[in-house]
Amino acid sequence: MQNSASPSRSGLNIVVLDPAHGGTDPGARGTGGIRESDIVLDLAAQLKRNLESQGFQVMQTRTTNENPSFDDRSALANAQTGAIFLTLHVSSTGLAGTVRAYTMPDMPIAQASGGLIPWDQAQAAYLPLSRKLGDAIQGELTQRSKGSPANVQTAFIRQLRTTAAPAIAIEISSVSMQDKANLDRMLPGVADAVVRGVVAFRPSYVTPAVPGVPPRARP
Repeated sequence: MQNSASPSRSGLNIVVLDPAHGGTDPGARGTGGIRESDIVLDLAAQLKRNLESQGFQVMQTRTTNENPSFDDRSALANAQTGAIFLTLHVSSTGLAGTVRAYTMPDMPIAQASGGLIPWDQAQAAYLPLSRKLGDAIQGELTQRSKGSPANVQTAFIRQLRTTAAPAIAIEISSVSMQDKANLDRMLPGVADAVVRGVVAFRPSYVTPAVPGVPPRARP
C-alpha cells in the first residue's frame, strides 16, 4: 500500500534575474546620463557571479541591451522548477544610497480551471514565500544601506503579478545621483546582501514532489 502523503524536498536551485527595461526603454534616467537599464544589467552580472559561487544556477531574462516582454520575462521563471525570481530596478527618486525590496500586495487566489491558473494571478499562491524571501533580503540590505526599511514593502509591480514562483523586486535609490560612480560603488554591497538573503531563505523553500502544486514555506 502506497503512502498517500506527498513527498517534499528542499527545492531552491535556480535564481532568475530580471534586469528591468532595456533596448528602447532605458527606464529611469538621471540628469548625469545615468540609465536604469544599464545599472541593473551591471548589478545582474555581479549577482550572477556571487550566486553561482553559492551553488545556484542563474538565468537572466536579458544579458544585453534588449527588452523582452513582460510575459517573456515571467515565462522564463514559470518554466523552471525550484526557482525564485528577482527583478532589478533603480528608482528615479528616493533617499540616495538606500535599497528596497518589494512584493505584490495581497491577491485573491483564483480557482484553477482545468488545472490552469490565470496568467495575471500567477503570483497569488506564492505570496507567503515571496514575503519570506523579501524579508530575508531586506534584512541584509538594511545592514548594508543606512536608511533602508527594515522589512519588505508592498507595491503593485507588473512583472511580479504573472510570475509563478517566489518573486520580489529590488530597487536601488536613485538615478538622481549626479555621479554614476556613486551608484557603481553601491553595487557590490547590494549584490552581497541579496545573495546572503537568498542563502538564508533557501532552507525555507520546499517543493512538493507533485506537478502543479506550489512550493510551501518550511516553518
